[in-house]
Formats: sequence, C-alpha cells, structure tokens
Amino acid sequence: MNNADQKRYDAIIVGGGLAGLTSAVFLSQAGKKILLIEKNAEFGGLVNSFERDGFVFDAGARAILGVVLAMLKDLNLDIEVVSSKVSLGVEDKIIGIEGHNSVSEYRDLLVSLYPDSVEDIDAFIEVMVKIMKLIDIIYGIDNPLFKDIKRDKAYVMKELLPWLPKFIFAMSRIERLSKPSDEYLKQIIQDPSLIDIISQHFFKGTPTFFALSYFTLYSSYVYPKGGTGKLAEALVEKIQAFNGDILPNTVVKKIHADQQVLVDENNNEYHYEDLVWAADLKTFYNITDPGNLAPKIREKFETTKALMAKGRPSESVFSLYLEVDLPVSYFKKSFNGHLFYTPSRKGLGNINKSELKGMLEKWGETDKEEVLSWLDRFLEYNTYEIAIPAMRDSDLAPEGKTGLIVSLLMEAELFYKVEESGWYEAFRREIENKIISVLSESLCPELKDKVEKQFSFTPLSVENRVGSIGGAIVGWSFEAPIPVVYKMQQVNKSVLTPIPNIYQVGQWAYNPAGTPTCIITGKLAADRITKENK
Repeated sequence: MNNADQKRYDAIIVGGGLAGLTSAVFLSQAGKKILLIEKNAEFGGLVNSFERDGFVFDAGARAILGVVLAMLKDLNLDIEVVSSKVSLGVEDKIIGIEGHNSVSEYRDLLVSLYPDSVEDIDAFIEVMVKIMKLIDIIYGIDNPLFKDIKRDKAYVMKELLPWLPKFIFAMSRIERLSKPSDEYLKQIIQDPSLIDIISQHFFKGTPTFFALSYFTLYSSYVYPKGGTGKLAEALVEKIQAFNGDILPNTVVKKIHADQQVLVDENNNEYHYEDLVWAADLKTFYNITDPGNLAPKIREKFETTKALMAKGRPSESVFSLYLEVDLPVSYFKKSFNGHLFYTPSRKGLGNINKSELKGMLEKWGETDKEEVLSWLDRFLEYNTYEIAIPAMRDSDLAPEGKTGLIVSLLMEAELFYKVEESGWYEAFRREIENKIISVLSESLCPELKDKVEKQFSFTPLSVENRVGSIGGAIVGWSFEAPIPVVYKMQQVNKSVLTPIPNIYQVGQWAYNPAGTPTCIITGKLAADRITKENK
C-alpha cells in the first residue's frame, strides 16, 4: 500500500476476533473493498487454538454453539465439526447433558445433594423447563439472518411465517426473566448453597433466561476438528478468496470521524466509507475524534462516551493448561470432553464477591497469607470448566497422553493488585498447584502424579492478548449500568453508534455476550452496510 488509492476502502473492520471476521467475510462476499485490521499476528480473538509439545489447546472458547453451523453453510465453508458433549458434576456425581432428556437426571443429582430442598428443586426445574421450551421456539428454525429471504420462498412460507407468532410469544415471556439468575433463584430456593451451585453451573450474575438457557444450549455445542482456531483460519481464507485485505500486527491509534480516516501507530492513514469496530468499545470512544460532525452527533457521542466510561467489564477467566501422562480413556470413562465440575456442594457463598471486595478495598492492610487463605477456599468451592480437546479429536494430543484445559471465572482486579505487590508469578503458580490438588482429591486421583507440564493464562494474559479490558469474556458486567443494548428484542439496534457510518460489533456491542452475539452482530453490521449502499 504505497499510494492513497490503495488505502481507500468501502469498509474497514477493526478487530480480527469472531465478530470482526464475520463482518469482514460477509462484506467482502458482497463485493465490498474491505480491510480487516488486527493488532495481533493471529486472528480469532477468543476463538483460537495453539500447539505446544504435540498438544493442541484452545486459547479461548472451548466449543462453539450451533448458530455457527448456519454461517458455515451460508458461506460454503468446509469445516468438519463434531458434537461436543457436555457433562455436569458435583462431588462424585456426574451426568451427561442431552437437553430435555437430562432434566430428570439433573433434578435427581440436586436432590441427592440437597434432600431437604426437594420442593424448591422441583420449583426450579419447572422454571428451567419453561425456559428450555422458549429456547426451542427461538432456535426452532434455521436462522433467517443467514437465509436469502427474497429468493427462498419455501423457507419463508413453510418455516419463517409459521414461526414468527411463536417467536413473538417467546420474546414476551423472556422479558419476565431478565433478573440476575442468583437473585431470581432466591425467590424459589431457601438453601444458599443450592442457589450457589445452580448459579455456578449457569453463569451467575447474568439474566435468568440467558443463564438457564444453557441447559439446552449445552446440547448444541460443536467442536471444529483441529481445534476452535480452525474456524478463524477458515474465515480468514474466505475473506482473502473474496479479495478482502487483511492487516495483522497493526494497532489503530486515532479515528477522525468527520474525515472518515483511520490512523495506525505508524501514522499510516486509511480512508473508509463505513467502519466496523469489533474491539474494546472504551478504546473506540477514547481514540475517536468527532471533529466537525453535526452538533447533535457530537453531543450524542460524548454522552455515550461517558456511559461507556462508567461501564464495568464482566469477570475474566483463569485457564490452566496441563500436559498429562494419562490416556484419554482414563478421563472418558467418567465424563465427556467438556465438563462443568464443582468439587464441593457447599457453594461459594460470600467468598467470591463480598469477601474479595473487602480484601481488595483494604489491600494495603491485607497480608499475603490472608490472600492465600481466601484463595484456598475460593478454589475448593468453585466450579471448573474442564475441556479435553483430544476426547473430541484424537489427533490433538500425542498417543497415550491427554491435554486438559481447566478454567474458572476470576476478577482481573485481584491480579492487578497482586502484580502491583510484586508476586504475580508466585500467585499464578499457587493457583495452578491448588487446582491440580483440588481435582486430584476429587475428580481424578491420579492427576497430580501424572502432570508432565503445566502453564496458565490469567485475566491479565487475556487482556494483553485480546485487548479486552479487564480480560472480560462475556462483555459488560450486570453489576453496573450497562451502556449497550441488553434486550434480545433490540439486538438489531446493538450495532449502531452515535456516528451514522460507524458500527460496533462483538461482545461489547450487546449484553450478555458469547459466540452467538459475535456472529449475529457481525452479520447485522455487514447487512446494514450492504443494504444502505445499494
């Protein structure tokens, strides 16, 4: 790119995660001259994989929800996927999740742990079943977002039109289930530990409908052969096949919105007709200058910027990677390749929130031993997401060995404090060893003696690698004002910014977030651009 003409684009997409890749591939497919800019060498963001010592590990998402399949079909992308079966366990009780077929098993598991709460458990199960039925409606047809409605009359008449009244009904019911799940559960369950356990299984602190819908959605998890990163690789190849430009290892430092010019860290300028921002929104508002845009636009921009500043990121994740001298069959006899496991029925109680908050507020007065004591209890009572790539694709680990990814939600602020105090690496190692110890004493007795290598990613690792503030993995926290759309009925508006030709996509554009959010917002932005420019 040596001249001005080469730096002029119909659309520029900033951020090469799943949302940015989705926008880029559909814009380039529509014939737009596009440029996809990514600050890292690799694309995919939180949907990525890497190889180490013959093991393939996933760096972010451990599986992909079924909405991806509609996109793959629409793009004629040849990616082999396998079913990613999910297990759920507490202490020595583990069940497989198969949607409606597993409800009674989950009910029995809870009753066996909390025999004095049978009526409360049944009341909870009734709510969860209602949500599952609503999910069946919402995902009851092929997503119209990936259908050519103008040409596919059979789909419109036989599927879309009969489905629409049911969809409207389901959406009206969802509105009643917007309260955070742990708060909602307090209305029907008395035992705090039982509330904790259920909340830990289904995204504590998120809206009830979103959280409990995962009992159904777990059954639609799929896994790309070769690792989740294969999806990002395929999308990049498709973008290039459509003659889209990609630019890795490039940081955007300024956006002059009135001139429709973007400037990178090397002072290269790029002109755009439309801009899709698929990265951290606080960064977008900090580096964007509205310049001489209309006063109403500038005013709305500054108001939105102030709201973004008040928004808090959601929890991040700590991920432990283990190279283990045990065959896959050792683990396969007990659970599926994707397990949510809680070593104790006691529940986290106040350990994760009020105790942590108090400790962080008086950090200068908190000694190391107090932090480690808190950490021991936090790790003993938490819920772990355990993924075994080789259980879904045997080529992802050396023969006779197994790679494990063990993750749990953690607050980035704790790691900021520890880093400031000078014992970040020791703290990281303490977490690693404690997790291995907890799982060896409960789930896998042989694990501790069979770990050959271990390493980890902390919330700070996520923040540094992906650029997500606080290492957030599901967008904005519900514990502070949410500065973006968070109602499903308004998802079409989630991609709009105060500036008419700039769009926002990804986990920061709509809350609560996940891979479906990234794909849907990425496609919505691409559709708006292509339709408005016809």
